[in-house]
Amino acid sequence: MRLHRLEITAFGPFGTAQTVDFDTLSAAGLFLLHGPTGAGKTSVLDAVCFALYGSVPGVRQSPGASLRSDHAPVGTYTEVLLELTVGERRLEITRRPAQQRPKKRGGGFTTEKAQTWLREYDPATGEWAGLSRSHQEIGEEITQLVGMSREQFCQVVLLPQGDFAKFLRADAEARGKLLGRLFDTRRFAAVEERLADLRRAAEQQVREGDERLLTLAHRMTQAAGGLDAARAPVEGRPGDPGLAESVLTWAAVARTEAREALDIAGVRFTAAERGQAAARAALDAEKELADRQARHADALRRREQLTARAPERDRHQAALDRSLKAERVAPALGLRKDAEREHATAQAARERSRAHLPPDLADQGAEHLSALEHRLRGELGGLGSARRAEQRAAALAEERAALAREARADEDALQDAAGWLADWEPRRTALAERVEAATDAAARAEHLAGRLEPARRRLAAARRRDALERDTAAAEARLTDAREHRNTAHEAWLDVKSRRLRGIAAELAATLTDGDACQVCGSTAHPAPARTTADHVDRATEDAAYAAYTRADESRTAVERELAVTREAWSTARADVLSAADGTASTLGTDPTVDELAREVEELARLHGEAHALAGQTHHAREALARAEREYEERVGAQREAERRVAARTSRREALDGEQATLDEELVRGRGAFASVAEHATRLERQIAVLVEAAATVRSAELAAQRLKEADDRLADAAYRAGFTTPAEARDALVGEAERRALQQHIDVWQAEAAAVADRLAEPGTAAAATLPPADPEAAAAAHTAADRGLRQAASDLAAARERETGLTGLSRQAGTEVRRLGPLREEYDRVARLAALTAGTSAENERRMRLESYVLAARLEQVAAAATARLQRMSSGRYTLVHSDARSGGKRAGLGLHVVDAWTGNERDTATLSGGETFFASLALALGLADVVTDEAGGVRLDTLFIDEGFGSLDEQTLDEVLDVLDSLRERDRSVGIVSHVGDLRRRIPAQLEVVKARHGSAVRLRTGGDALSG
Repeated sequence: MRLHRLEITAFGPFGTAQTVDFDTLSAAGLFLLHGPTGAGKTSVLDAVCFALYGSVPGVRQSPGASLRSDHAPVGTYTEVLLELTVGERRLEITRRPAQQRPKKRGGGFTTEKAQTWLREYDPATGEWAGLSRSHQEIGEEITQLVGMSREQFCQVVLLPQGDFAKFLRADAEARGKLLGRLFDTRRFAAVEERLADLRRAAEQQVREGDERLLTLAHRMTQAAGGLDAARAPVEGRPGDPGLAESVLTWAAVARTEAREALDIAGVRFTAAERGQAAARAALDAEKELADRQARHADALRRREQLTARAPERDRHQAALDRSLKAERVAPALGLRKDAEREHATAQAARERSRAHLPPDLADQGAEHLSALEHRLRGELGGLGSARRAEQRAAALAEERAALAREARADEDALQDAAGWLADWEPRRTALAERVEAATDAAARAEHLAGRLEPARRRLAAARRRDALERDTAAAEARLTDAREHRNTAHEAWLDVKSRRLRGIAAELAATLTDGDACQVCGSTAHPAPARTTADHVDRATEDAAYAAYTRADESRTAVERELAVTREAWSTARADVLSAADGTASTLGTDPTVDELAREVEELARLHGEAHALAGQTHHAREALARAEREYEERVGAQREAERRVAARTSRREALDGEQATLDEELVRGRGAFASVAEHATRLERQIAVLVEAAATVRSAELAAQRLKEADDRLADAAYRAGFTTPAEARDALVGEAERRALQQHIDVWQAEAAAVADRLAEPGTAAAATLPPADPEAAAAAHTAADRGLRQAASDLAAARERETGLTGLSRQAGTEVRRLGPLREEYDRVARLAALTAGTSAENERRMRLESYVLAARLEQVAAAATARLQRMSSGRYTLVHSDARSGGKRAGLGLHVVDAWTGNERDTATLSGGETFFASLALALGLADVVTDEAGGVRLDTLFIDEGFGSLDEQTLDEVLDVLDSLRERDRSVGIVSHVGDLRRRIPAQLEVVKARHGSAVRLRTGGDALSG
């Protein structure tokens, strides 16, 4: 990886854009980066790291820390651009961090998100091609090409000597943390954690299995209640060795005892069954004997009762026999009764019809009455034509009345239509003019609305313009005060800072201690330290003055931003005022006032309101005109229809008059002596109806008398044949159906009871039981109850024994299954626990108590020590060699020890015993060796540009030459090395230099090469 160009803008101490040409610096192979303390040397390296990874090393990237320069003017973006070649590809990376910028509209600031651009140079076209603007994609691409994380890059490319000096003196734990970050051994630590998790999980599974096994043992103890095994349950805790064997042994003993108890309960149950069966048979026999004796006694009692009821049964039988003979006479009796009732009804009807006849017809026969009826019907038929003529005359009268009503209605309609149509033309003209006026008003309202809204906007803009003009004057006054306050604070801070710089030597001298190296020259001897003067100020005073200046400057900047925003808003409002509704110049002048615009808006609003109100009547006017035109058409049509009906009625009235004259002649003939033909016909119809009814009743009375005589003859003959002397005797012997069924039921019940008693007394077992002693079923029932109770108890004991044996067998089977399932888990736990203890360094097999991660880091440290020794021997003229040690120190774990071998004495000692200068070149050699190992670890990515930070002030001239020779050897294969240092001797030895100069308005970089650099 080779750096070509770095551009820094508003980053760190650099307030303006700065460019670093690494191609020019790298041409010499070795270049120097120097400058005063706080000028920004480290910020150059931070900019390189930020361009590659989007963040800076160490605490400078802590939350709340800003990368933006305090010297940068408002509106200048903080930006870093780095051009480099990596993996045969020339890339350009541009990054902007998240930063505050002024809002485009209104006052204040807004946060702009971080942005990143990645471009690649195409040699074929000579142009840059954009690759991506995604932070994630660019980060993954750079990490893959460079082959190192940010921490590795900062440790390998930007070699911090102070960190490696601490590394030399650190213990194994601290070295492990540093090496772990560089070589990313998290996967080995993850292996340790994974094995520990597996051990805990396996242990938990084994404990859970043992708990389940103990639960089964407890359940088996409960199931074995009453057995000897239940008095000595299994004892143990989860994880105890031999727990499974103890549970299985106890379960086998409990199952044996349960089976023995089950066999004994089975024998007892069989004996109880036999005793219960015998008691049941005795009880059944005793109950059967008692039942037979009771049946025999009941049969004797019922036979006595039948003998007492025998006379009653004979009376019922005689009555039933007479009723059966009378049944043969019942049809004749019914016919006689019906004929008698029909004769009485006919006679009553004959008497009622006789009352409606004239006296001379009351005793006439049916033939005479019928002849008179036929004569009257002939007379009624002759009145049919006259009746129809009378009905037609009534219809003609109604029709003539209806024609008169229609004539009056049509005459009124014609008069109304004529009056309305006379005023039609003036009304139509007025309605049409109203529609036209409303339509014109709508167009005028639309035009005024288009002028009203822009006028209102101009009025609002004029009001904003006047308010902003007042705000601008106030802001200008505040800006004048803020500038004066800022200049005063700035001069005060510069005065305090100058006074402190004049006495900075005395301030540094106050921290010197004999034997410790000077922070400036590195010397441990301090012959003449500087003294403070009367006007010297301390750092706190300077910081307070700078803080006051910073606050005043921030206040001035805020007021400037506020003024700029206010002026921009005023310009916008003024432009809005000067623009008319149609985009042309305003008619009120170049810069109208608020009052003028307000009057214009008021006038436009009034005119628009009047036009809008009139336009709102357009629909109603059109509807009124349409209704009037429809009414005109309707009235003209109604007038024509009425005229047509008048002509038709005249013809119809003449036809009706002729028909009425013909009908009047026929009606005179049909009325006779009556008022109307209808009255004459009604009188004839009533007379005919009376004659018809009277003739019918005479015939019915004669026929009923004949039927009654015939019924009397048949009844006398039927009674004689049935054995009765008179019909009355037969009528008395006849009984109803319900009474006959009752007699038959009484007879049937007596006969059934007699047959049942005879059968009961004829039973062989019943007669024999009567001769035996009385039965005693209560005693037999008590014996059976006792036997049944004993059987239930034996069955309960058997069921309990069977359930206990079944339960113990099932639980034992579960325990066996659980033991077999736990076998592989115990083996897995033993194997994982052994591996976890071994990788954690707690196992007795791990003699050096080295964790797996420490073991891997020890191998890496051994490689680093070998690579560092090659350079350390050159720097120390072959005196020192770095070696890795895995020996334990006290009770601590081994693996990350680092010793130095002194060739002059042949002794091996800890690196913490090296002097200040020896520590520097030892740490430098260690850093270079670590860079080589990390580079190989990252896939062998070539690093063409390296930076080494400070520590050269502790070397004497000879050692410095040897160190520079070693660094100069790094230029082999076109590699360049940048040294960051304050040592003045290096500025005389290294011609290519990048100087960082600090000033009040921010730092700047200067590139010096050749004689110009050495003379400076």
